Amino acid sequence: QVQLVESGGGLVQAGGSLTLSCVASGRSFSSYAMAWFRQTPGQEREYVAIIRAGSGGWIFYADFVQGRFTASRDDDKNTVKLEMNSLQPDDTAMYYCAADVNPWGSERADEQDYWGQGTQVTVSS
Repeated sequence: QVQLVESGGGLVQAGGSLTLSCVASGRSFSSYAMAWFRQTPGQEREYVAIIRAGSGGWIFYADFVQGRFTASRDDDKNTVKLEMNSLQPDDTAMYYCAADVNPWGSERADEQDYWGQGTQVTVSS
């Protein structure tokens, strides 16, 4: 069993920055692909970034990121982060950390195995 706890959300003005963190408890963190998703009311949860497991640590981003966000993981600290820059009002959402026992990861929310409770990001114009 893996528990994920996100933090770092908040209110920021357009053009600002936030860094989200997710701390995982449980074993085998380094073998899981980790991902960030986001969701707005009435919309499906969409993927933001995937960090594969393994020393290569390949990272994939959704098209809308456009170089503004940087995802990272620290397997020694069981932590993943999402550094978000040049935030826009369209980035307003609940952001979730997810873990996938498949080390390659997936863009599909329904293929994630564990979820955090989410952290709200609100970007004002």
